[in-house]
Amino acid sequence: MRKQTKLIYAIQVGLVSLGLLMACAGHALEFRSVAASKAILYDAPSVEAKKLHLIGSGYPVEVIVNLGEWIKIRDHFGTLSWVQSKQLSNKRMALIVSDKAELKQAEEESAALVATFEKDVVVEVLSTTAKSGWIKVKHRDGLSGFVRSSALWGI
Repeated sequence: MRKQTKLIYAIQVGLVSLGLLMACAGHALEFRSVAASKAILYDAPSVEAKKLHLIGSGYPVEVIVNLGEWIKIRDHFGTLSWVQSKQLSNKRMALIVSDKAELKQAEEESAALVATFEKDVVVEVLSTTAKSGWIKVKHRDGLSGFVRSSALWGI
């Protein structure tokens, strides 16, 4: 009887662990972008809190906690801060994080070069479906094409 109880307990623990693992694996990252010309980042969810930084229009951020009026975010450096939710948009933007990123006409290395982006350029994400590691993006000047997903943060 005692061996049976231990076995049942081990199975229950395993099922709980599997459920937690599946829940974590199924959690997709949520990204938003700055909607206004700039957004103020705070160290706590209050306008009375310490102001930390300003970030510009279109800058992508990862949502960590959503309290409704306030959202805890992470930037591409990993810094956590708070922003008023009204300052964010659901528009998908990404940040070029490699020193140079090539914008290609098609989803392949041999495709024609459209442009080269420098580090910290913000682009709009047109398609989040990465085919063979490529993401379709658009620059604010109207250029569009495909960039390697490894060159982007915020997708």
